[in-house]
Amino acid sequence: MTMRENILWHTGELTPALRARAYGHKGVTAWLTGLSGSGKSTIAARVERLLVERRVVSYVLDGDNIRHGLNHDLDFSPEGRSENVRRIGEVTKLFVDAGVVVLAAFVSPYRIDRARVRALHAPGDFFEVYVEASLEGCKRRDPKGLYEKAQAGSIADFTGISSPYETPEHPELTLRTELEDVDTCAHQLVQHLQRSGYVPVLST
Repeated sequence: MTMRENILWHTGELTPALRARAYGHKGVTAWLTGLSGSGKSTIAARVERLLVERRVVSYVLDGDNIRHGLNHDLDFSPEGRSENVRRIGEVTKLFVDAGVVVLAAFVSPYRIDRARVRALHAPGDFFEVYVEASLEGCKRRDPKGLYEKAQAGSIADFTGISSPYETPEHPELTLRTELEDVDTCAHQLVQHLQRSGYVPVLST
């Protein structure tokens, strides 16, 4: 018998229903996917502020931040990207169990990886947000100068240039950041959370 066979899931004393009653809202993963520069992290940060100001327990998991610590050992190969998303999926599942509205902002370019994260969650505990912006639009923004470096060949396996991005087929929400500003997109996400019953209707 291996040690792994002796690892059992420890169940605490709090159920999701008890946490929801204490916090006044449910835990859920809002998974924001899109090209680099599409606006995922900016929108997630704005939504987090709007929620916390209204006493909704929320937290942003950002792709760059996670690679500074938890996933610093992973590269950007297809295998590295898949493992990056898998680990984050497990983390978001724990956040939801804790009753948190987690805003996960990751390029997460492959549909199969996003589907696996959805499958980790109980039905209704996950929804996909496609932060839609064209490749040309993201190149024009290029806030970190990454597209310029990728086109010059100094960054390998860069999504949209030398690595593919698979657009979501059936996202629960699409935010079109070339047509709407950050505030509008953030409020659309908050409204989705309210309509879907994850959080109560929030006063402005």
